[in-house]
Amino acid sequence: MMETDTHTMTLAAAGPGRWTTVAGPEWRNMGGGLWGGYAIGLCVRVMEAEAEAAGEPLSITLTYAAALPAGELDIRTRRLRQGGSIGVWEVELRPAGAEEVGVHAIVTMARRPDTPRFAFARMPDAPPPESLPSPDSPIGSRHFGAQAFERRTAERFPPAPSSNSHTLTWVRARQGSWDKALLGMVTDNSPPRALYALGPPINNTTLSLTVYLHATAREIAEIGDDYLLIECEGRVGGGGAADERSSYWRRDGRLLATSEQLAWYREARREPPE
Repeated sequence: MMETDTHTMTLAAAGPGRWTTVAGPEWRNMGGGLWGGYAIGLCVRVMEAEAEAAGEPLSITLTYAAALPAGELDIRTRRLRQGGSIGVWEVELRPAGAEEVGVHAIVTMARRPDTPRFAFARMPDAPPPESLPSPDSPIGSRHFGAQAFERRTAERFPPAPSSNSHTLTWVRARQGSWDKALLGMVTDNSPPRALYALGPPINNTTLSLTVYLHATAREIAEIGDDYLLIECEGRVGGGGAADERSSYWRRDGRLLATSEQLAWYREARREPPE
């Protein structure tokens, strides 16, 4: 049995296109299921371990069909197509022994050629991360996103309801250097945009998320353990669904990744005082 261990994700091969792992309780979100960013990182890790996959992850589209519990998980991979430069793979994450899929993903793999660069987007102005406070929690209380990332921002949390959901936040990995798995994981690390329109309390869960990993693995490795700037905003919400889009910038202004997310939200019931 082959095992690899990176960023606390240990994969054990269980046959062709079959893997198992154990997700620790520290990756659970406040609702009890696993944080959505964990599933993104796991998809990257399993494609890196898949012997038949060529290239590196370029895009990932995830559908969160059901909450994944902490504990043992089964992972299934299936190649849908492999061309000269582009491959398309399906990844399914399930609780161990279950037939029902918890998270379904389509991963586009690519051998990245050397082509002329161009960029229309520009990194927004932001104060340096060293000048901003870190809303650190005691290490014993860290869970899901806080387990992996340190955030620095001038924004107050929870936000007051307003007509503006645009935020800028510096983020860096707590342990180790940036790679494709961590960059994918951070795309599910921003507060839900419904909070900025309605204020707390909000029940929110991700329905689908697509991340485009524009940077190559080498370009991401060049960041080391430095901060990335996350620019995030929501556009519309209603009928229980709200969207958000984000951009992820290297300090030198290079755009590393973009993401689109659709969330399901409800105003939480306020309990009357006794």
